Amino acid sequence: MTNHHTSVLILGSGPAGCSAAIYAARANRKPIMVQGIQPGGQLTITTEVENYPGFADIIQGPWLMEQMIKQCEHVGTKVITDHISKVDLTKKPFMATGESGDTYTADSLVICTGAQAKWLGLPSEKKFQGYGVSGCATCDGFFFKNQEVAVVGGGNSAVEEALYLTNHASKVTIIHRRDKFRAEKILQERLFKHPKINVIWNSEVKEILGAEEPLSVNGVRLLNKESNTESDLKVTGVFIAIGHFPNTALFKGAIDMDNDGYIITAPGSTRTNIPGVYAAGDVQDKIFRQAVTAAGTGCMAALEIEKYLES
Repeated sequence: MTNHHTSVLILGSGPAGCSAAIYAARANRKPIMVQGIQPGGQLTITTEVENYPGFADIIQGPWLMEQMIKQCEHVGTKVITDHISKVDLTKKPFMATGESGDTYTADSLVICTGAQAKWLGLPSEKKFQGYGVSGCATCDGFFFKNQEVAVVGGGNSAVEEALYLTNHASKVTIIHRRDKFRAEKILQERLFKHPKINVIWNSEVKEILGAEEPLSVNGVRLLNKESNTESDLKVTGVFIAIGHFPNTALFKGAIDMDNDGYIITAPGSTRTNIPGVYAAGDVQDKIFRQAVTAAGTGCMAALEIEKYLES
């Protein structure tokens, strides 16, 4: 068991963590970045990325994160493969304990542990993730131009995703397990008026249907909960929009969070309620949830930490 001490400890290695690490390393702070349970974050389970600035051609999510982590190391970040299981933010230096048994002490901390889309939990859904099944319409909607797609869910995010997809898809079917939406009334009004959107009520997705060669979605099998009958719907894309949850269970009771478990930061800042502790990326952003905005807040955190350490 080893103790690692640093002036800047970064938990998480997605775009927010990498961006914070690059800026902190270039300020000669010799940061340590602990990669976490999913090294590279959510982009490592995304196949094609077309909306990250700087690349004229479509790139692969895992490749992009591999390059970011290499860049972190190149500029002087110590990247450690470990998963933090315990933190103590009550005294300085802050302390984190890894599942490896190693401990990490730090003068400042950036929490970039990210968030995860909630999934239905179907084996077929996992199989077709990145091959027609997505958790983000703004990320992947472009790939479904003039195609018929389905959105699963009934809250604000589901209705917003369905409305967004009408910019690309020829038809959007929203599948909801109840007989009314939880979404805001103004969003519902827009949805019901839209000629491209159809709603299937009281139904659950039982299976994602698709082809093996090449791996691609061609439909969904639905169970109507009222009649207990099954039917198939032909679609080439399925967007799961039943919510997200931030990876913040580790910090419960140690730091201020909202009712959904997102870390609260000061307006226009990445500062938390604990001096020296900052939060960046999807762990504190429930609105945009994009790689580029996560990277931006990672940069902000590193710049704010530099001022904090100097003072």
